[in-house]
Amino acid sequence: MTRTRTALNTGLDDFLAWAQQARGAALPGRPTDAVLSLLALRGADRRTGVPEPTPELLRRVLLEDLPLLLHADDEELAAVPAILTALADRVRAANRLNAKRHARVLAAVDELVPDLARAMAEPLNLTWPRWYASLLRADGIDADAPGAVRDWLAELDAAPHEDRPALPAPLHRADVTTATFATRARLTEALLEAFAHDVEGPSAAGPLLPASTALSADRPEDALAAELEALAGTLGDRWTAEGLTEALTGPYEHLAPGPEALPHVMLADRLLDEHLDYYGASDVPLPPPDMLPPPEGIRGLLHAAPLPASLAASDEDLHELAEQCGFPGQAGVVWNAGTPAELTELGADILAAVVERVAADSGPDDEYALDAAHILYTLYERGGTPDSVARRAAGHIDWWLDPELEDAPLTAPDTAPATYTTPTPAELGRLTGLPGLTESSRAELDAPARALAAIVDRLAGTGCVFRTGDVFGLTPLGAAVVRHALSVGHVAVPDAKAPSGWDAARLVAAVEPWPPHIAARTLSDWTAARGGGDEVWSALLAAAPAAVPRHGIPGLLERLDRAAIPVAPLKAALTDPVIGGHVRRILLARREEAPEERVPPTALANAVLGDLLAASLKDMRVAIEAAQQDRAPESPPRALLDAFDSAAADWPGGGAALIPVLAAADPQRARPVLDGLRARHPDSAVTDSAAHALKEARVSTGGHHPRRRRKPRRS
Repeated sequence: MTRTRTALNTGLDDFLAWAQQARGAALPGRPTDAVLSLLALRGADRRTGVPEPTPELLRRVLLEDLPLLLHADDEELAAVPAILTALADRVRAANRLNAKRHARVLAAVDELVPDLARAMAEPLNLTWPRWYASLLRADGIDADAPGAVRDWLAELDAAPHEDRPALPAPLHRADVTTATFATRARLTEALLEAFAHDVEGPSAAGPLLPASTALSADRPEDALAAELEALAGTLGDRWTAEGLTEALTGPYEHLAPGPEALPHVMLADRLLDEHLDYYGASDVPLPPPDMLPPPEGIRGLLHAAPLPASLAASDEDLHELAEQCGFPGQAGVVWNAGTPAELTELGADILAAVVERVAADSGPDDEYALDAAHILYTLYERGGTPDSVARRAAGHIDWWLDPELEDAPLTAPDTAPATYTTPTPAELGRLTGLPGLTESSRAELDAPARALAAIVDRLAGTGCVFRTGDVFGLTPLGAAVVRHALSVGHVAVPDAKAPSGWDAARLVAAVEPWPPHIAARTLSDWTAARGGGDEVWSALLAAAPAAVPRHGIPGLLERLDRAAIPVAPLKAALTDPVIGGHVRRILLARREEAPEERVPPTALANAVLGDLLAASLKDMRVAIEAAQQDRAPESPPRALLDAFDSAAADWPGGGAALIPVLAAADPQRARPVLDGLRARHPDSAVTDSAAHALKEARVSTGGHHPRRRRKPRRS
């Protein structure tokens, strides 16, 4: 590529001529231009006429900038080391690099070039200009001929929708859109900083940017923004293909959609926030829903949904919503000829638009003004299994629900009246696990339950959610659409086949917070796929202590028990210092022999500690319920004290001997128990022992409370 004029004052043409003369071989212009320009925009010194590389600047340019801004074929990418070596030599020849600094730059090149290759191939670094530049150059189009580029885009746009190339897996359009617009904003910001530097104190080599007329314009800020935006487009074209920017922001903008054309990106962000609230990391996997439809079934499900069908039919009453979702334009094309992936994305756009309208149409006092996305997330997070409107609303108003019932799936009745009716007190008791509910309780729950049902019914119009009576959940279309939105937010959403390929540690860590029936089935399937022998089950037990937080061990073992783990692996695990006590309880419940002397004291203490924490939570529940009713408890809560005394009665040496073992078994988890015993137990030997153990536990844990990975109560 011949350069006769540079967009930035980087000394490109002189450097290319110098390299040709000094080395007898031409350097490729496109990557050389990008390297020099980006080094200069990163603040490299230019007093020698070219940007001077440093290891720090090279790292940022090679790993953060080039992979997003440059399309390079294999030959151009292979030339990058030669470009950088020549640049270092050029600066050394100008006496700006001594031998030691020169060697450091060359060492950085050797270190970074392999990482550059990986970064250039990273799917999430793909932008629309890089994508189309790769396609047109693969078709033999001259990337430096704007007319040829426009003709190629016109031909691509005229091709049948189903014949257009698909993005490489696992990318979604939202990924490319996000990368494109973030990259363009970053480049424009770098140009603005360069402009300010040119004005305040330009380099001895002269201003970096071309001369500007913005400051003499009537509206200098607007003029400068337009100039820098245009310059960013010029640079982007030089590093990908000439004319792409104007084409993809003009007549062919539908081929490179912006954020406003993808409403589901906002829903993806909301769902990611929900997941981070629950688990703290996006890579914690959610359970695969049972009802995910096959790809070929998406079209029929979407076409059968009432709201999407009305939008596609150009219902005049839905004109604004249809326009937001892309009807009758690109969305209409997808409706008629889209791939399953595109139809799923369209369903996500429609669902996202409804979620935002729910928020916009709600008043500040509405029970579920901003909770539509939360409703969708929690339905998916429970494996897509149906839930109860009343049970969910009860959690929303801080009724204390039986944890065993929170994830329990429900079966929808065959028919029910369209108008929502709150269940009877007896049925509410079965749903929530709360005894003694009355008509007064039902009346307290009625308004929040009706408000939730109203939101569910609005979501149901998209075909993604259903409600029959009090039971609601995701439809097969909803499972696919919400899964797509979660994946756009980069939440881990494995399909039903994925867990079979996980190792034991990853599997037990994943299923511990999943609904018990889904976790048990997954564990059973995993072991069956490996022959179902005792050694396979033993691998899961062996992985548990390291892979699962200790507060989650009982739940994991309960799931293994549900999955019918054989007796032999359980008996072999009795000696484990973490899980042995919990394993013994499973064996005793099965009426199997489980000698206590085989279980290490710390493992026995771990099991007791779980009981004491549950009892402490029960005391807290009593206190909170009394406070909500603005009264003192009828009697001081004693669940913790009673549970401790019961355990101490069977412990060698009694309560005072049990306490240090509890603290040693798990200092962090033991702290609230020790604190409660220190403050409330009537036996001074116990309180003294608890106070001493609590002091040591605080020292050993650095004063921090344990952070639970389990989901919070947010219903």
